[in-house]
Amino acid sequence: MRLSTRGHYGLKAMFDLAQHYGTEPIPLKSVAERQNLSEHYLEQLIARLRKAGLVKSVRGAQGGYILAREPEKIKVGDIIRALEGPIAPVECVKEVDPKECDQADYCISRTVWARVRDSIAEVLDSISLADMCRDAEKIHQTREL
Repeated sequence: MRLSTRGHYGLKAMFDLAQHYGTEPIPLKSVAERQNLSEHYLEQLIARLRKAGLVKSVRGAQGGYILAREPEKIKVGDIIRALEGPIAPVECVKEVDPKECDQADYCISRTVWARVRDSIAEVLDSISLADMCRDAEKIHQTREL
């Protein structure tokens, strides 16, 4: 299973917003510059994240984007699902609306893919944006030594 740039870049943008949580709204231009992302592409990703209820927009001269919830309450899995859709290594084991398969009752590989899906979901749902911020701080502190 391979994530697209939507999931990768969207997670980077959400991480950036989490690092600035509790401050003023962050303009997308600032996020794009810090994370080395296309501002135009980031606008598309943020629209999806806003629709999923993960970010809020603030209009005006000092406007920008903020997380809709505390970083501790936003999981990586929430972000990936909002941008990539249900987690599934193959169509027949999607989390939501799995594709019907006439071999489902006796397909041995289906159980393997379901276990892979569950493992991926478990990991993604166990990591919050706050966890990522703490990990980044540890890395930053290690590099300063």
